[in-house]
Amino acid sequence: MSLWGLCLLWLAGALSSCGQGGGSDPAGSRPVLHYFTWSDYVGPELIQEFERREGVKVVIDTFSSNEELLAKLQSGATGYDVAVPSDFMVAIMIQQGLLSELDQQSLPNASFLEPHLQALPFDPERRYSIPYLWGSVGIGYDAAVIPTPPDSWAILWDERYKGRISMLNDQREVFGAVLRSMGQSMNSTDPQVIEAAKERLLRQKPLVKTYTSDHYDQLLASGEVVLAHAWGGPVARAMVERPSIRYVVPKEGATLWADCLVVLRTAPQKRLAMRFINYLMEPQVAARTSERLRFASASRSARELVNASTRDNPAVYPPVDQLDRLEWMKDVGRGIRLYDRAWTELKMQ
Repeated sequence: MSLWGLCLLWLAGALSSCGQGGGSDPAGSRPVLHYFTWSDYVGPELIQEFERREGVKVVIDTFSSNEELLAKLQSGATGYDVAVPSDFMVAIMIQQGLLSELDQQSLPNASFLEPHLQALPFDPERRYSIPYLWGSVGIGYDAAVIPTPPDSWAILWDERYKGRISMLNDQREVFGAVLRSMGQSMNSTDPQVIEAAKERLLRQKPLVKTYTSDHYDQLLASGEVVLAHAWGGPVARAMVERPSIRYVVPKEGATLWADCLVVLRTAPQKRLAMRFINYLMEPQVAARTSERLRFASASRSARELVNASTRDNPAVYPPVDQLDRLEWMKDVGRGIRLYDRAWTELKMQ
């Protein structure tokens, strides 16, 4: 074979390996960890610190929803080492055999977990996942426009605020809010209940400015919306720009969520993945992450290190007396088809 032909074969082989993750950088001098996480979760300085400490390279890929994460893995994407699925998605990934069991001896910083996060319903023995960040879903509102704190999901159906309401672009969270407002579990699989919830959402739709899970903190901060169905962290970020922003968990209850650190079954760098997870759970590192994102850290030691303004903000750290009215989102199995259909019908009308 000619030299030119050999060069072409080498180039084809190199290109075919791109995007498959792999275990070392192109120069082969450093191990490479592939981290698959939420689009706003990465603090560059923390990643660089880990790279220096371990003498490795961290390559980051991001997703914007749990469904996107799962779809990419189901499509055959390989090479990722550490991912950050939410609670109910951990259960699905365990069931589908996508996760590797954790080496607990390599994760001493997991011993600092908050008491209520130590035995989670989707992975009670933490065989496959470590809680990383957590919080609640509620309502962000502008107290300059709505001086009386709303105490119910019903305010999201108030016609006085038509065109100034945003809802999460997340089918389970949107249906979760309306189901709780109906006195139902957000994990209901009763077709009649879900149909009734859809009808309520159709009545609300003319009042909604947008369904978005991104940048609604900016909508609140700019005054474009005065009510936002929201994860607490972005509302806390909006408070910095617009001090009149507040956050409440409705009396009917809402979602308790946790994003978790997992090692994928196909991970090329399992030992390095364990060290990375342990690093992210170091109290000082976890506290810096919590301060930047305004999400509660699962590490109780990190809670002691964050600023008092962060620790005492109910949009970041849900008060203990609220926990009994918060509900974990669960894998509803075949019931997800009911939600898929109802969500599609809501969006199309």
